[in-house]
Amino acid sequence: MKRFYVIGFGALLAFDTLAQISFKLAGMHALPLQADAAWLLRLFSGPWVYGAIAGYVGAFFTWMTLLKHAPIGPAFAASHLEVVTGLLLAVPIFGERIGLLQAIGAVIIVAGILCLAQGEGDAAED
Repeated sequence: MKRFYVIGFGALLAFDTLAQISFKLAGMHALPLQADAAWLLRLFSGPWVYGAIAGYVGAFFTWMTLLKHAPIGPAFAASHLEVVTGLLLAVPIFGERIGLLQAIGAVIIVAGILCLAQGEGDAAED
C-alpha cells in the first residue's frame, strides 16, 4: 500500500505541477491580452494550454483514485505540494527568484504535510 501512495502522490504532484507551469506558459505566450478571435487562436495554437488541460484532467483522476484509499487529511495537504514544486521550477523556467517569505512558506507547507502524515501514521498504529 505504501508503494501505491508514493506512486499516486508522485503522479498527482506531477500532474498538478504540469498544469501550473503550463498555465503560466500559456498565458505568457498568448500576450498581449485581447478580447478577440486572434487572441483565442494565439492561445489555442500553442501547446501550453493543452498541457494545462492535461495536467488538470490527470490530477483530477489521480485525486479521485487516491481518495478511495488514502486518509483525507494527509491526502488533502499533499495535494497542495504543487505550490512548492511550482515555486522551485519557476526559478529555472521563468528566471524568478525565491524570496525569504516564499522559502519560509514552502518550508511550512512541507512541514505541515509531514506532521499530518506522521499524525495519521500514529493514529493507524493505535
